[in-house]
Parts: sequence; structure tokens; C-alpha cells
Amino acid sequence: MSSWPFSFFFFFFFMASSAFSAELAAYVPAEQDALQKHVSFFDRDHDGIIYLSETVEGMIAIGLNPSLAKASATLIHMVISPKTTEGKLPNLKLPIVVKNIAKGKHGSDSGTYDAQGRFVPAKFEEIFSKHAHAHNDSLTSNELMEMLKANRQPKDFQGWAASFAEWKVLYDLCKDKDGLLHKETVKAIYDGSLFYQLEEGKK
Repeated sequence: MSSWPFSFFFFFFFMASSAFSAELAAYVPAEQDALQKHVSFFDRDHDGIIYLSETVEGMIAIGLNPSLAKASATLIHMVISPKTTEGKLPNLKLPIVVKNIAKGKHGSDSGTYDAQGRFVPAKFEEIFSKHAHAHNDSLTSNELMEMLKANRQPKDFQGWAASFAEWKVLYDLCKDKDGLLHKETVKAIYDGSLFYQLEEGKK
């Protein structure tokens, strides 16, 4: 049997990895925008690149079970990695480049991050002014679903699924004993500080 397919695979892998190594060498940390801060918790070695294993580690650290963490991280990296890496060839390690994370932003969200990854206070306040009916500083499960439905863009099925998954995990991890997701908790997820709080709580 000819070994050329096997050799081609390693050639392709080497070329993709080499292109990505050049991109890494050009990475210069700068002041981060809000969306970059949001994901930087998962950059466990602080090199500006989030690898699949780092996302799994981060998800387990904040309280997800290992099986869910692995499945969720794999899906996230498959979707976002091609949008944030700058090489022409896809990288089989599925890295996510922190400085380019705004390129991976999905639709049907709250708009609290703009297209450049900056925090938009007015959009954050709208989450509660429009959907927090029982309490002005928290969301019930039904109010959260109302918000998700209101944000849906036509036929943006990937965006619907991504938004639902993100908010479902946040709600399950952070709701209080009365089933309320508080405003300060949601604010902490947007600036990324909540991840560190959850990890510290686990410790």
C-alpha cells in the first residue's frame, strides 16, 4: 500500500503548524478589550493563544464536569479557531487567537460586545430593563429565555444555539437558591472576572 496519503497528511500538518508558529512569533500583548478579557481566563499559560486543552482545563476549573467540558470545548474550538487564526491553512490543533477573538463573535447575542469586542454599557442595561420583570436586578429562567428569543436573528441557527448554550451554562452555574441570575454576576461574566471567582470558589 502506498504511504503517500500518510506523508501528505504530515506535510499538511507541518505547513499549517509552521504558519501558525510565525503568527505566534508576531504576537505582542497589548491592552485588552472587554471581549479579550472575557476569554483570557482560558489562556492558561498567558501566551495569547488558547488551545483546546486549556479550554477544557478552564471549564473544569469553573465547575463543568469533564465530559461536558471536553465536548463543549471541542465544539467551540471547531467553530471559532478558523475565524481567529490568520494563516491560510487550517491548524489541526484548533487554536484560538485571543487578539482576534472579535472575529469569532456570533450573531443573535445581546450586543453587549460590539463588532470590535468593546463593552457597550447601554446594551448591557437593556438586558435587565427589557427582560427583568420580577426583579429589576436579576433574571428568572423564563426571563432569560425571553431575552434569548428576542435576540434571535432570522435563520441564524448557529447563533441561536451558541447563545442558548452560553447562557444556559451561566444560569446553571450561577443562579441563586431562588433561581435568580443577578445583574452583578452577568456583569462579571462580561469582564471575565466571574471565571476567576468560580475557580477560586471551587478551590
